[in-house]
Amino acid sequence: MIRFSLICEHEHEFEAWFRSNDDFDTQKKRGFVDCPTCGSHKVEKALMAPAVSTSRKQEKMALAMGEAQKQALAQLKELAEKVRENADYVGDKFAEEARKIHFGETDPRGIYGEATPEEAQSLAEDGVEFMPIPSFPEDRN
Repeated sequence: MIRFSLICEHEHEFEAWFRSNDDFDTQKKRGFVDCPTCGSHKVEKALMAPAVSTSRKQEKMALAMGEAQKQALAQLKELAEKVRENADYVGDKFAEEARKIHFGETDPRGIYGEATPEEAQSLAEDGVEFMPIPSFPEDRN
């Protein structure tokens, strides 16, 4: 069984289980797939991140995406690239630098880097605004 994240034309997101990708396609064509919130039959697969990142699984994920999901992924990659181009990389000092900026100890500027889940939780508790940016396999070269 495969769990798909789905989204309807009204942007209601939900999950459903299917035996295979073909099973989803067959049930959708026959009108058996509908949104549990609004009942719409205009349902597409939503963008999903694989639980385990290997090049083989990512190829399968890319093949299973519809055109709208491919476009959304391309836009997400473009956004992440723009963020990196217009910000200073601070590596594992992200939490420390973000706090300094937040509390006015250093000049405000865009930064990006790495933070542990504990550091991210602490930043959020301190009211520091930040957001994760996606990392794609090609970024790890």
